[in-house]
Amino acid sequence: MTSAPAIGFEYRPSRWLPRLLWSLAVLALLALASCGLPWWLKLPLAMLAILPVLHAVQCHRASPVKAAGWSGEGGWSLRLADRSDAPASLTSFRVLGGCILLRLRAASLGEQVLLLAPDNSDADTRRRLRMRLATLRPGEARA
Repeated sequence: MTSAPAIGFEYRPSRWLPRLLWSLAVLALLALASCGLPWWLKLPLAMLAILPVLHAVQCHRASPVKAAGWSGEGGWSLRLADRSDAPASLTSFRVLGGCILLRLRAASLGEQVLLLAPDNSDADTRRRLRMRLATLRPGEARA
Protein backbone atom coordinates (compact mmCIF):
# COMPACT_ATOMS: atom_id res chain seq x y z
CA MET A 1 0.00 0.00 0.00
CA THR A 2 1.40 3.40 -0.92
CA SER A 3 1.64 6.14 1.66
CA ALA A 4 -0.86 8.99 1.67
CA PRO A 5 0.24 12.18 -0.07
CA ALA A 6 1.20 15.19 2.01
CA ILE A 7 -1.45 17.86 2.59
CA GLY A 8 -0.41 21.44 3.11
CA PHE A 9 -2.44 24.62 3.39
CA GLU A 10 -2.09 28.24 4.32
CA TYR A 11 -4.12 29.28 7.34
CA ARG A 12 -5.81 32.48 8.37
CA PRO A 13 -8.48 32.69 11.07
CA SER A 14 -12.04 32.31 9.84
CA ARG A 15 -14.28 35.38 9.80
CA TRP A 16 -17.33 33.20 10.47
CA LEU A 17 -16.49 32.20 14.05
CA PRO A 18 -16.38 35.75 15.53
CA ARG A 19 -19.61 36.63 13.72
CA LEU A 20 -21.31 33.53 15.10
CA LEU A 21 -20.06 34.19 18.64
CA TRP A 22 -21.16 37.85 18.59
CA SER A 23 -24.58 36.84 17.20
CA LEU A 24 -25.05 34.41 20.08
CA ALA A 25 -23.93 37.07 22.57
CA VAL A 26 -26.50 39.53 21.16
CA LEU A 27 -29.23 36.88 21.51
CA ALA A 28 -28.16 36.26 25.11
CA LEU A 29 -28.26 40.02 25.81
CA LEU A 30 -31.74 40.30 24.27
CA ALA A 31 -32.96 37.42 26.41
CA LEU A 32 -31.41 39.05 29.45
CA ALA A 33 -32.98 42.44 28.65
CA SER A 34 -36.43 40.91 28.26
CA CYS A 35 -36.39 38.91 31.49
CA GLY A 36 -37.81 40.19 34.76
CA LEU A 37 -34.59 40.51 36.74
CA PRO A 38 -33.69 43.85 38.34
CA TRP A 39 -31.25 46.04 36.39
CA TRP A 40 -28.48 45.68 38.99
CA LEU A 41 -28.50 41.92 38.42
CA LYS A 42 -28.76 42.21 34.62
CA LEU A 43 -25.55 44.24 34.39
CA PRO A 44 -23.14 41.59 35.77
CA LEU A 45 -24.96 38.89 33.81
CA ALA A 46 -24.51 40.94 30.63
CA MET A 47 -20.79 41.16 31.36
CA LEU A 48 -20.73 37.37 31.78
CA ALA A 49 -22.19 37.11 28.27
CA ILE A 50 -19.82 39.59 26.62
CA LEU A 51 -16.41 39.01 28.25
CA PRO A 52 -15.97 35.33 27.25
CA VAL A 53 -16.90 36.17 23.66
CA LEU A 54 -14.41 39.03 23.61
CA HIS A 55 -11.68 36.74 24.97
CA ALA A 56 -12.47 33.94 22.49
CA VAL A 57 -12.45 36.32 19.50
CA GLN A 58 -9.12 37.85 20.55
CA CYS A 59 -7.52 34.42 20.99
CA HIS A 60 -8.90 33.29 17.62
CA ARG A 61 -7.48 36.33 15.80
CA ALA A 62 -4.08 36.12 17.54
CA SER A 63 -3.19 32.71 16.15
CA PRO A 64 0.54 32.54 15.32
CA VAL A 65 -0.07 29.77 12.75
CA LYS A 66 0.20 30.87 9.12
CA ALA A 67 0.33 27.44 7.44
CA ALA A 68 0.09 23.77 8.34
CA GLY A 69 1.13 20.55 6.71
CA TRP A 70 0.47 16.87 7.23
CA SER A 71 3.23 14.67 5.78
CA GLY A 72 2.64 11.33 4.14
CA GLU A 73 4.17 9.60 7.17
CA GLY A 74 1.69 11.25 9.54
CA GLY A 75 3.68 14.08 11.11
CA TRP A 76 2.28 17.60 11.35
CA SER A 77 4.23 20.81 10.87
CA LEU A 78 3.10 24.36 11.64
CA ARG A 79 4.55 27.43 9.90
CA LEU A 80 4.48 30.39 12.28
CA ALA A 81 4.25 34.13 11.72
CA ASP A 82 7.99 34.52 12.33
CA ARG A 83 8.60 32.04 9.45
CA SER A 84 9.82 29.28 11.74
CA ASP A 85 8.46 25.74 11.67
CA ALA A 86 7.18 23.83 14.67
CA PRO A 87 6.49 20.08 14.69
CA ALA A 88 3.05 19.25 16.03
CA SER A 89 0.79 16.30 16.74
CA LEU A 90 -2.92 15.99 16.11
CA THR A 91 -4.70 15.58 19.44
CA SER A 92 -8.28 15.62 18.14
CA PHE A 93 -10.44 16.70 15.23
CA ARG A 94 -14.10 17.26 14.37
CA VAL A 95 -15.81 17.49 11.03
CA LEU A 96 -18.80 19.83 11.36
CA GLY A 97 -20.67 19.99 8.06
CA GLY A 98 -18.33 21.74 5.64
CA CYS A 99 -15.92 22.80 8.40
CA ILE A 100 -13.02 20.96 10.01
CA LEU A 101 -11.79 21.72 13.50
CA LEU A 102 -8.22 20.54 14.17
CA ARG A 103 -6.62 20.55 17.61
CA LEU A 104 -2.84 20.40 17.27
CA ARG A 105 -0.23 20.36 20.03
CA ALA A 106 3.23 21.80 19.44
CA ALA A 107 5.87 21.73 22.17
CA SER A 108 6.80 25.38 21.66
CA LEU A 109 3.22 26.71 21.30
CA GLY A 110 1.02 24.48 23.37
CA GLU A 111 -2.35 23.63 21.91
CA GLN A 112 -3.48 25.36 18.72
CA VAL A 113 -6.99 25.09 17.33
CA LEU A 114 -7.43 25.57 13.59
CA LEU A 115 -10.89 26.03 12.10
CA LEU A 116 -10.99 25.30 8.37
CA ALA A 117 -14.19 26.81 6.99
CA PRO A 118 -15.30 27.78 3.46
CA ASP A 119 -14.13 31.37 4.02
CA ASN A 120 -10.51 30.53 4.87
CA SER A 121 -9.72 27.33 2.93
CA ASP A 122 -10.59 25.83 -0.41
CA ALA A 123 -13.04 22.97 -0.81
CA ASP A 124 -10.46 20.58 -2.30
CA THR A 125 -8.12 20.91 0.70
CA ARG A 126 -10.98 20.33 3.14
CA ARG A 127 -12.16 17.31 1.09
CA ARG A 128 -8.68 15.72 1.01
CA LEU A 129 -8.23 16.41 4.72
CA ARG A 130 -11.63 14.89 5.57
CA MET A 131 -10.80 11.76 3.53
CA ARG A 132 -7.45 11.33 5.25
CA LEU A 133 -8.87 12.00 8.73
CA ALA A 134 -11.54 9.34 8.05
CA THR A 135 -8.80 6.72 7.72
CA LEU A 136 -7.66 7.29 11.32
CA ARG A 137 -8.88 4.73 13.78
CA PRO A 138 -10.74 5.89 16.92
CA GLY A 139 -8.25 7.09 19.48
CA GLU A 140 -5.55 7.43 16.81
CA ALA A 141 -5.80 11.22 16.55
CA ARG A 142 -2.16 11.61 17.50
CA ALA A 143 0.01 11.45 14.44
